Amino acid sequence: MTIYGFDVFHPQSGEVRSSNTNEIACWFIDTDYNEESFFVRHAYFLGASAPYKSLKTTLKAEIDEEAWESLYGNTSRPFDRPSTGRIAVKVINHLGDEVMKVFSVS
Repeated sequence: MTIYGFDVFHPQSGEVRSSNTNEIACWFIDTDYNEESFFVRHAYFLGASAPYKSLKTTLKAEIDEEAWESLYGNTSRPFDRPSTGRIAVKVINHLGDEVMKVFSVS
């Protein structure tokens, strides 16, 4: 799955604003969404020019850059077809706005 951007509704103005991947802080996939709760099965991060630096500082640990690279991008790793027939994608931007969309998979 590849994410290209997202839309956020702004209730003050009543408009929907579209954004590209530069505005995405992180995005998550529930690859077997049951419509009751969102379970993060895949997590990806975008939008930082030096993604390891702040994480390394926060964790006070060495970061495996190769492992991190697999989590840093707009295309997910492959996953099996969901038994529920649905996946859900949750996107969070740098302002903390959160949107979720459910997709049917046949």
